[in-house]
Formats: sequence, C-alpha cells, structure tokens
Amino acid sequence: MASVSVDEAMRRAVELAARGLGATSPNPVVGCLLLDADGEVVGEGFHAYAGGPHAEIVALAQAGTRARGGTAVVTLEPCDHTGRTGPCSHALIAAGVARVVVAVPDPNPVASGGAATLRAAGVQVTLGVRGAEAEAGNIAWLTSMRRGWPYLIWKYAATLDGRSAAADGTSMWITSEAARTDVHALRGTVDAVLAGVGTVLADDPRLTARNLRDGTLAIRQPLRVVVDSSGRTPADARVRDGAARTWVATAAEVGAGPDGRVDLTALLAELHHRGVRAALLEGGPTLAGAFLAAGLVDRIVGYVAPRLLGAGPTALLDAGVTTIADAIDLEITDVTRVGPDLRITALPRKREA
Repeated sequence: MASVSVDEAMRRAVELAARGLGATSPNPVVGCLLLDADGEVVGEGFHAYAGGPHAEIVALAQAGTRARGGTAVVTLEPCDHTGRTGPCSHALIAAGVARVVVAVPDPNPVASGGAATLRAAGVQVTLGVRGAEAEAGNIAWLTSMRRGWPYLIWKYAATLDGRSAAADGTSMWITSEAARTDVHALRGTVDAVLAGVGTVLADDPRLTARNLRDGTLAIRQPLRVVVDSSGRTPADARVRDGAARTWVATAAEVGAGPDGRVDLTALLAELHHRGVRAALLEGGPTLAGAFLAAGLVDRIVGYVAPRLLGAGPTALLDAGVTTIADAIDLEITDVTRVGPDLRITALPRKREA
C-alpha cells in the first residue's frame, strides 16, 4: 500500500469518527489511523460505542508490531485516565509509536493530559491538523464539555408561510414522509428529545427514534424530556409508554425561573449531569421561543413544506424580539431537498454584548 500524508490520514480519521455519531455518548466520537515508519496505513479505528475500545486501541490492535516507530493520527487528544477502558496515551507509548498527530485538544479535565504524557515519554506530538473539520464533526460533545450543558438543536416543521398547523389545529402531516424519516435519523444522533407539555397535550407524540428501514423502534432511544412546569402530563400520555426512558421535568424538581416556569438553564445543566451531550428540541412554539430568547439554541433545523395555509399556529412564538433591530440573525449553513420539502440548517449569530 502506498504511503499517505498526515493530512490525508487525518481526513480519513475524521470520516471514521463520524461512524460513531449517536452511539458513543457521553463519550466523544473519535477516529484514528496508524501509519508505520514509511507512512503506510497499518491500522485504523473509531470509537463505536460507550464503554467499548477507543479508536486508538482498535487501530493499535490492527497494526500490531508495525506501530513501532510509526505515527498515530487521531481526531481528539488521546485520553490520559482510566475509566471503563485504560488510558490511550499509555497504550501508544507501550506500542512504541514515535509521533502522535492530534486535531483537537481534549477539553474534559478528567481525561485530558494525554499530549503532556506522550511528550514526557519522548513521543513527538503535533496539534491542530484539520482541527476545524474534527471540531465540526464532534461539535456537540466538545461544546457540552466546554460549558457544562448540552448542545441544543431546535427542529421544527412548517409550511412556506411559517404555519405549523391549520386554523382548526390539524397538523398531520405538514411535511412529507421523506422529511419525517429524516427527523428520525436526526433523533438517532442525540441523547435527548425535548417537548413542552402543551405539545404533549395537543399532539400526544411518542418522541421515539424509529429504524429507517422498517419503522420499528431503534435499539438506542434518546431520553424523552417533557418540560412541564406544573406537572400536567397525563399518566396515559404516549411519552410514558415504556418504549424509552422519560423524564417529566417540573419546576418543583428543576427550579423555577422568574416567570414561575421551569428554569431552562438549570434544566440543561441537569441534562448534562445525566450524560446528555446533544439534545433535540421538538416542540412547541412557546418552549422554542423561550429557549431562543435565553440564547440557549445552538443550531436550527427547519423542514419547510411547499404548502400555504394563510392562518393557523406559527412554528415560533415569543422569542424576546420586539423590534427589527432585535431580530435573531441566522447563518444558513445548509439547504437540502428532502423529498418535496426543504431542510434548512442555520446557526444563530451571537449578539454583541
């Protein structure tokens, strides 16, 4: 096999890391390639599931003795602690790896320090190769670890004129089957799905993730979270059906904000404590407005159907905007056709203090 450059190897490692999305939490996604002394790929791996072998360990197992004197190319700084698995920094040293190339330093104080340990053992360490790409592929985990609450995605579905339901309240279905299938794929990448009690009372959703091939329940289900300030979720609501774990978060349990409703910052902090690194906010418009007004939404995914209603509920209510100067500006990062619908992905721009 021909030798590859470190840059090419890191690009491949980023691709490998993506295979673990939705399965590794509360751990990060990580990819690794091992090059021998001649630059030939002798091992590759990714972190496939929480508690399983880390990417470096999988790659080292493939490389065997050919790792000695070679280079490990890894998307995240090798861990330096013993948890459910041993420290990858020590494994790389024991294998005789001469150089380790890292895309992104580990922000987790419990696991960081691998680069320093490697250097102390005489291993050359290079940081920052394809760092932006690796950061983007691991953005939810990195963001969550750096600030202490989950990366929050607001997902909504609406007609071209911004309606989430007709005037009579009917909303089944605004978007196409293709768009709904896409939403299940999105649910499969997060650790929790959030909805307000108003949505539960009006639509009685299940909030589960289903298998894209046959519609059955996916093996891994995100935590279902009902934001319910006063505990109005019915005992027979479908979110309580046992298909997945459910937490009805009340103001009495989480804490109340000045408006008497669930304190959203405290809610996210508690979710982080429970191992949630990425969360999907699905409904409804009041809760979405509250999260946006508080500046707690990291990404917006909107499914826009080629339909017009002219009346009926909107996808978003009060988001703290009273004048055009206060509008929440967005950076559109992707527009994709999903069946007859458009999926628009955007990032809220940070407001200047």
